Amino acid sequence: MAPHDVEDGATSVEYALMCTMIAVVISGSVAVFGTQIAALFAPVLSSL
Repeated sequence: MAPHDVEDGATSVEYALMCTMIAVVISGSVAVFGTQIAALFAPVLSSL
């Protein structure tokens, strides 16, 4: 097999898929836990 036929590492498409999945997980986490996190930090914000 010639050296130019071997693919090492991730391609840009794989990086784009990973970034998309990370964005979906972050968006879902914010949607689920957003109000709970805001309530957690409300006392801190009011003391400032």
